[in-house]
Amino acid sequence: MIRNDLAELSAFAIVAQERSFTRAAARLGISQSALSHSIRGLEKRLAIQLLARTTRSVSPTAAGASLLLELAPALERIEHAVAETRQQKDCPAGRIRLIIPRTATQMVILPKLAQFARTYPEIILEVTSSNDPVDLIAGQYDAGVQLGEFIQRDMIAVPVTPYMRLAIVGSPEYFASHPVPRHPKDLKDHSCIGFRFTNGLYRWEFEKGPASFDDPDLVIQAVLDGVGIGSSVEASITGLISEGRLVSVLKDWSPTFPGYFLYYPSRRNQPAALAALIDTLRTSA
Repeated sequence: MIRNDLAELSAFAIVAQERSFTRAAARLGISQSALSHSIRGLEKRLAIQLLARTTRSVSPTAAGASLLLELAPALERIEHAVAETRQQKDCPAGRIRLIIPRTATQMVILPKLAQFARTYPEIILEVTSSNDPVDLIAGQYDAGVQLGEFIQRDMIAVPVTPYMRLAIVGSPEYFASHPVPRHPKDLKDHSCIGFRFTNGLYRWEFEKGPASFDDPDLVIQAVLDGVGIGSSVEASITGLISEGRLVSVLKDWSPTFPGYFLYYPSRRNQPAALAALIDTLRTSA
C-alpha cells in the first residue's frame, strides 16, 4: 500500500473494532464526517467495500474482515515500535553507536563502563575503534570521541578528559647509544617513529624514521624495542615513564592542549541514552 494510506487503514481498523463511526471518531479525535470521508476514499482506491453500513450498525464486509485479520497485528507492531521510540526520549535505553580512538577508549570509556552498565542496564554501547576523524552522519554514529582539533565546527563537543600533553619518548637502551635531544631540531639526527591517520601523518610529523604506524600502541611498542623516538599522549604512558621503561624528552617543547571531547550533531530531541552517556563521561576539569 501507499504509505499515505496508513492513517486511513488505521482509521478503518478502529471503525471495524468499535462497530461505530461515532465511537471511532471520538477515539480518533476527529469528526464523523471526516472519518466517513476518509473511509470512502480508502474504499474507492481499493475498489472494494470494506464496511457494511446501516443506520443502526457498522460491520466489516468479508473483504474488510480479511483485511483486518492481517492489518490489526501489523498496526499493533507499528504502535509498539513508535511507543518504544518515544520512550527513548525519556528513558535511557537502546543502542548507542560510538566511534572512538583506541587510546581514548582506554582513558575515557573503560574506567567508567562498569558503573555505566550497572546504572543504565537498558543501554547497549556499540563501540568502534578508529583513530581517524570521521563524519558521524555518513557513518551513522550517534556520537564520537576525538581530540578537539579534529572535530567539525558544527558539532556539539563536551570535554571528557582534562588538558593533556604529548610526550616525546625513547627507551633507555636507545639513549644509551644516542644523545638525548635538547631541541626539536636535534630530532633530525634520530630515528623517529611516526603515527599516521589513514589519510596522512599526524601534523607533529617525524620526517625521518624507519617506520610509521596507525596504532599508537604499536608506536610505543617500537619505542620500547629501541627502534627510535616516538610520541604519545602522556597520560597513556605515565606508568611506563615512572617505571623507567621510557624516557621523556623535550618536555619544554610539549605544552598542554585540550584533550578528548565527546561530540554529537545536535541537542534537539536528544535520546535519553545519549544524554546519560554525556553526563557520565563529562569532565569538569
